[in-house]
Amino acid sequence: MPEPYATFTSRVVPLPAENVDTDQIVPARYLKITDKAGLADALFRDWRFEADGRPKDPPFVIDRPEMAGRQILLAGDNFGCGSSREHAPWALVAWGLRAVITTSCADIFRGNALKNGLLPIVIEPDRHRQLLELVERDGDVELTVDLALGVVHLPGDEDLPFDVDPFSRLMLLEGTDELGYLVAHDADIAAWEASHPARVDTRPAGPAA
Repeated sequence: MPEPYATFTSRVVPLPAENVDTDQIVPARYLKITDKAGLADALFRDWRFEADGRPKDPPFVIDRPEMAGRQILLAGDNFGCGSSREHAPWALVAWGLRAVITTSCADIFRGNALKNGLLPIVIEPDRHRQLLELVERDGDVELTVDLALGVVHLPGDEDLPFDVDPFSRLMLLEGTDELGYLVAHDADIAAWEASHPARVDTRPAGPAA
């Protein structure tokens, strides 16, 4: 299970391309990989490397030296569309990203991301344009993502609010998943069951007449 999702501050990786689908995020030939940590090299593979494995020149945005260690991806509209592959958020997290800011993302990608410690932040198009302009003016600008408060802190004490499904938000903040949540409430579940009559008669059946 992921670690509890803490507030963090980071510079931004700008990727304004629209309709980036999950096959572009992780090509299908990498779907047999089950080691999440090993997927960092597969992230945007065909955009980063030539067919013979050589890095492209000029390098793709995440391979620029100044992008190392950045944890926020500022993506274009409809990010994560296409097939429902969980490898997409696995690869993004493996590279080091913790949040994706976009104007919209596919529902399946959003669900997979939230279950793997990657926070999809959906904002209005005008605010998105402002962020892109801000990053273009100052590539070293830092944003602070505060999931507990549901805001992205911008320079100048401005806050950009965002919404997250309440249960998913709870799972991220507690660093757990649905199964972990149920296990943590095992005592409460047992107490409830003990205080209510069984809905199904589990007594052995008597001899047939």
